[in-house]
Amino acid sequence: MTCPFCAGAGGELVWQDAWARVVLAQEAGYPGFCRVIWQAHVKEMSDLAADERRHLMDVVFAVETVLRRLIKPAKINLASLGNQVPHLHWHVIPRFLDDPHYPMAVWAPPLRPAPVRLPPAPRALRQALEDILQSS
Repeated sequence: MTCPFCAGAGGELVWQDAWARVVLAQEAGYPGFCRVIWQAHVKEMSDLAADERRHLMDVVFAVETVLRRLIKPAKINLASLGNQVPHLHWHVIPRFLDDPHYPMAVWAPPLRPAPVRLPPAPRALRQALEDILQSS
């Protein structure tokens, strides 16, 4: 099986460094849904050294912070599953009270149709991430 995160970006590339990248995932009904993907193919957080784990979580928390500022969701969900794609990545999912699954998980059966909502502009997301991550 070819790993989709080794074979491609995994979404619209917004930001990256030597260790991680941030992509906008094209998930219907979830504008701003991002993935933070570890650049190397590893399966678990415990496969990383302590400084690598800290860096990855700094990026995850930066994405959460930026999404809260730019699109003001009711909640942010963070998830690292990797059952279908065993390549270390985190989902950063803005949630709104009227999204298709709220208050259930985004992978549950939908409760309502998706409202029309624009995603954050990739350029604004990139700049805000650079601002936060350069200061840390």
